Amino acid sequence: MGLFDKMEKSIEGAVNGVFARAFKGDVQPVEIAARLQRELDSEAKLLSRDKRLVPNSFVVGLSQRDYERLVPYAKTLNAEIVPELRDHAAERRYVFNGPIVIDYELDESLPTGRFTVSSSAADGPHEAAHPHRRPRAHRSPLVLEVNGVRHPLTPPGLLIGRGSEADLRINDPGISRKHAMIHVSGDGDDVSIRIEDLGSTNGIIVNGTKCREATITDGTRLEIGTTRMLVHSPAGS
Repeated sequence: MGLFDKMEKSIEGAVNGVFARAFKGDVQPVEIAARLQRELDSEAKLLSRDKRLVPNSFVVGLSQRDYERLVPYAKTLNAEIVPELRDHAAERRYVFNGPIVIDYELDESLPTGRFTVSSSAADGPHEAAHPHRRPRAHRSPLVLEVNGVRHPLTPPGLLIGRGSEADLRINDPGISRKHAMIHVSGDGDDVSIRIEDLGSTNGIIVNGTKCREATITDGTRLEIGTTRMLVHSPAGS
């Protein structure tokens, strides 16, 4: 089995389930992993007879849709990609100038399914790795985690219910067909998220209190029917 085959098998194992559903038809995580491996090969610079310096700091440019879907899983994805890059480097006798850093950046000029990669051999701290890069257009979206599956909270929001028309369909007898709506508006640091009960039978519980409408922030706990949900930012941004 070749190195790329091993990488593909490892990454595919990491992205089964949630990743496979989230990225169907869009940028695939294994494509990013393979592209970063090729970046090492193409940018390797000879240091000595048997050692070559390769980039350790990468910026992956993504379309709006791919950025919103990928960033909530960035930590998990990078935890799989980085060891594969280190193994590849060890086999080729590549040398890194510092820790491997992989950032994800919005590029609104890219169509869905396309991405770019830029790299450098950086020995400074994370913040100094790309001194000339443009700022991110917005922060990572919060996610609504339900039964271990993360749903990015991006505009305009999510309709939660038991019916087929719901964006987030939950098979829970305590949930109405159109139970609640999570409204997401704004961009960047000025994002507003709130949940609204749509006249359901059992209502909604936010942080232990039953209500008809409430603002949602990082750490908010929701109970709808017998289903518990958590709003958080897995990317840590």
